[in-house]
Amino acid sequence: MNPNAESVWLAAGLRTPFARVDGDLKHLDAIALSVPVVKAMARQLAPGTRPDFVVWGTVMPSLGMSNIAREAVLDAGLDAATPAFSTVLACSTSMVAAFEAASMLGSGGRELALAGGSESMSRVQFGLSQNFSDWMRRLFQARTLGQRLDRFAQVKARDVRLFIPTVTNRSTGKSMGEHCEEMAKQWNIARETQDRLAYASHERALRAMAGGFFSDLIAPVGDVTRDSLPRTDTSLERLAKLAPAFDRSSGKGTITAGNASALTDGAAGVWVATDTGLKRLPQHLPRVRLTDWELAAVDLKTEGLLMAPAYAIPRLLARNQLTFDDIDLWEIHEAFAAQVLCNVAAIEDASFVKNKAGVDATFGSFPWDRVNPNGGSVALGHPFGATGARILSQAIKELAAMGAGKRAVVSICADGGLGTVALLRS
Repeated sequence: MNPNAESVWLAAGLRTPFARVDGDLKHLDAIALSVPVVKAMARQLAPGTRPDFVVWGTVMPSLGMSNIAREAVLDAGLDAATPAFSTVLACSTSMVAAFEAASMLGSGGRELALAGGSESMSRVQFGLSQNFSDWMRRLFQARTLGQRLDRFAQVKARDVRLFIPTVTNRSTGKSMGEHCEEMAKQWNIARETQDRLAYASHERALRAMAGGFFSDLIAPVGDVTRDSLPRTDTSLERLAKLAPAFDRSSGKGTITAGNASALTDGAAGVWVATDTGLKRLPQHLPRVRLTDWELAAVDLKTEGLLMAPAYAIPRLLARNQLTFDDIDLWEIHEAFAAQVLCNVAAIEDASFVKNKAGVDATFGSFPWDRVNPNGGSVALGHPFGATGARILSQAIKELAAMGAGKRAVVSICADGGLGTVALLRS
C-alpha cells in the first residue's frame, strides 16, 4: 500500500478493440498493438506536455525486445526524453504497472504516468531449446573449419528442437485450464453455474456495446473499431452442448471454450496521477481515487493456482474496515467462469477467510448483482498484458458515473499462484 494512496488517482485510459487470436489484429505484434493506444492517450494531453514516465508490459516472451515500454514510446513518437520501463506479472501485468506507477508518483517531479500493456497471441515467437542455443553459439564462435566440424560432431539429436511458449505453469507443467478444473472440483462448482456466468458476461458486454459504453474507451486500429469476441448467437443451450476443453477423459470436466476466456490480441492503458498530474488530463476523463491495493500469493502445492484473490480480497476489506455491502462495484477478471465462482465461494466461507486468508472478520453475502456490469473477460477477451488496464479503465468509468463516495474492488488472478486487488473510490 502506498502511504500517499489518498492522493493517487486513476483516470480511464484507452485500449484497442480486442480480437480473437488469428483474427482482425493477427498481423500486429505486441509493440505494434501498443502504439495506437500510446499515441491516442498522448493526444489527450495538452500540446507540448507528456507523461512523466511510462510503465508497460507484455507476458509472452520475444527475442526481439527486452523493454517493450521503451519501444512503444519510441515507435509511438512520444518525446524520447520520456523514461519507460517494462513489467510483467502474468494476467495482472498492467494492473501491477499501475501500482508501480502509483508508488513512484509524488517525488522527483513525477506527477503523471501512463501504465498498461499488450499481448499478441497471434505473433508468439518460437525459439531454440537452450541446449541447441548453446551449441549454435559455440558453432558461431568457431574460428577454423576444424573447429566447426568438431562442433557439428557434438550436436545431439535430442537437442535439435524448438522452444514453443505455452499457456502452462512452469512449476507444475499444467495449463491454466487444468488447474482451474481442479479448483472447480474442489469447490463443487457445477457446469451449469459456470455457463450461466459466461452467458451473463456476453449479455452484459453486448448491452454495453449497444449502449456505447466502450465508445470512449477504445482507440481504433485501422478499420478495426470494435471488439469481435462477444457473441450474439450464444445461449445457455449452446453453451451446454460444448465439450469439456481440459478434462476430456474423466467424464467430470466442466470447463469449456464457452465458459473460459479466449486467447486474445489487444493492448490497453490507464492514467495514474497525483492531484497535480491530474490537471494535465482533460476534465471529461472519468477519474477515481486509488485508495488501496493488495498483492497475494499462494502455495501451488496446497492451494488452487488461481485462488490468490481469495486471500487478497479479505485482507484488503478488513484493512479498510469494509464489508461486501460497502462495495458498490465489483470488477473481477474472468479467466474462467469457474475461477470467479471458486474465489467468491472462498471469500464467503468464514473458515477459509479466517484459517487461510488469516482474516478474523465476516463480510456478509456476496452481491452478485454488482459484478462486471459491462461484461468481463469471458465475453470481451483476455490479452494477458492488457487485461489489467482494460478492467481498471472499465471500473473507473462505471464507478465515476455512480457519483461521489462510491467504492469498487477490482480483482485479477494470475499464473504462479498470484493475485492483485485494487480498492477504488469515486
